Amino acid sequence: MSQTAPRTRRSPFARRSADDGPRASFRQLLPFLLEHRGVLVVVAVLSVIEAVATLVQPLLIGQVIERVQSSTPLEWLLWALVLLVVVSSAVGAYQHYLLQRTGTAVVHSSRRQLIARILHLPIREFDTRRTGDLVSRVGTDTTLLYAVLTQGLADSIGNALLFVGALIAMVFIDPVLLLTIVAVIGVSAVGVGLLSSRIRSASAEQQERVGELSSGVERAIGSIRTIRAAGATEREADAVSTMAAAAYRAGLRVARASALVVPVAGVALQVSLLVVLGVGGMRVASGALSIASLVTFVMFLFLLVMPLGSAFGAIASVGQALGALGRIQEVLDLPTEDADDRVRAGEPASVTAPARTTSPAIAFRDVRFAYPAAAVAAREEAAREAQRAIERAHLEPATLEPLEPLDEATTAAPSDSSVDREVLRGVSFDVPRGARVALVGPSGAGKSTILSLIERFYDPTGGAVLLDGVDIRDLPRAQLRAHFGYVEQDAPTLAGTLADNLRLASPDADDAACDRVLRAVNLGDVVDRSPLGIDTSVGEDGIMLSGGERQRLAIARALLAAPPILLLDESTSSLDGVNEQRMREAIDAVAEGRTLIVIAHRLSTVVDSDLIVVLEHGRVVGQGTHSELVQTVPLYRDLAKHQLLV
Repeated sequence: MSQTAPRTRRSPFARRSADDGPRASFRQLLPFLLEHRGVLVVVAVLSVIEAVATLVQPLLIGQVIERVQSSTPLEWLLWALVLLVVVSSAVGAYQHYLLQRTGTAVVHSSRRQLIARILHLPIREFDTRRTGDLVSRVGTDTTLLYAVLTQGLADSIGNALLFVGALIAMVFIDPVLLLTIVAVIGVSAVGVGLLSSRIRSASAEQQERVGELSSGVERAIGSIRTIRAAGATEREADAVSTMAAAAYRAGLRVARASALVVPVAGVALQVSLLVVLGVGGMRVASGALSIASLVTFVMFLFLLVMPLGSAFGAIASVGQALGALGRIQEVLDLPTEDADDRVRAGEPASVTAPARTTSPAIAFRDVRFAYPAAAVAAREEAAREAQRAIERAHLEPATLEPLEPLDEATTAAPSDSSVDREVLRGVSFDVPRGARVALVGPSGAGKSTILSLIERFYDPTGGAVLLDGVDIRDLPRAQLRAHFGYVEQDAPTLAGTLADNLRLASPDADDAACDRVLRAVNLGDVVDRSPLGIDTSVGEDGIMLSGGERQRLAIARALLAAPPILLLDESTSSLDGVNEQRMREAIDAVAEGRTLIVIAHRLSTVVDSDLIVVLEHGRVVGQGTHSELVQTVPLYRDLAKHQLLV
């Protein structure tokens, strides 16, 4: 019996070789170029004009030399030559401007597409990818597309015309002399072709390393206070410097491969020139070729080799661009969050959730859910990185808060990133319309996952979640989420002002409404301590606010939108007793006539709930009021005894 080799488990953050990375073809670059086809046509026409003007110059110079030798008046030749030089220079300058402008436009276009796709990706993609790497694709990778237009690709028509025109002219001048340099040029072209694959591979690896560097810098800056407090500044600087060194080494590999292209073109020109001067001198001495023809031939030789040099440079820049484009295209090819809606029904449904008094506001029917294996692996990798940071800082693990596991299955099951971990196992309960429902249970019981399923950040792997009796998968996400006000456990504060944060979900809210809701959640002192009022800056990630103020601001944002259903994920966990009481009063006032689902953190949040759902290991182990559950559910009784501080 044959045995199957065990699969090698690999972290989603592990380094990839260039061969593992995404590849792109020139065909995938065309849409970015064709978007500016009008300008590119103008550039192509100008290239032709410049090429023609350049090709005529050697012929005129040959005529000048012959007339000088024969003492014939030059007449109009000098003026024609000057005119051609001026026209060629003017056309080249304007063409250069158009290329620079178009290159910038291509970068802008690719960034818009990439940003739009990233912001519409499913939540699972953000769970498995590093933010810094995505940022690097928007910034660094798209910049390399600029070189495609500005370093020879858009000049290809004019350069091709120069090459062909010079070649034809050289055939008429002296075909024997031309044959002597074809071999040299042919060998050069083969060498550049072999180098191009190395450039693309090395460039892809370089962009991977730059993405890792961006992630490392983002991680260090985002945790700068923790790093400083732990005395780990130098160690973190060394870690990021190691990533920078890896990017530097990858860049050197690109530089070495690209640098070989330039000498190939230079050697081709020098050897060809020496051959022409040697063989051509002998043919002039034998009378088979005139001096004027030899000078003209040499000038055409330069016009023949110059496009080759540009083409070799274009091959290098296009190779780097295709390596970056592979990373860009990898994200552009990912399905958006709404892709499964289109698969289910051809187009997102426009079902309006009916107001059915006989149906619960929200119902879970035998819901099962497992996080994708990659998300679990990413979480485990983050936990390992945190442990390594602890060890680097020489801190005792017990002095830090333990990481909350995804669920009990995550910690109990064997670590295999190829296996999805089930978090919810047949969960069923109803949330009556207008009721206050609390979800309680140990860490990792699946409480936050339930809110994620309601918001459709993920879809159940079994069973159904109903909104007013309608399967939420039959509702467009935008329409579904308009029913909810969601406050995350660690709700982020956006850089900007208080008003910017409040209007995230309510862009049309006026200043009076913003001020009213801020005072309702006891943030009036924040408004009053600055003459700017609601236009007061909160700093990067809300650094100008305390932890409790950031949490209250997130609740105010949800309350301002006044949705029919509020989802609060342990939203009072950072508040002291006084502010918690004021917060509860504010929520009580706004929740009047609305449905409220709260992940409970404290006993005071639970006791007056209309319904309490007790979860353990992804299953519902009890439902009822506080007094009922204390008598009937041992787990709840134990949690209540410890004030639910879990």
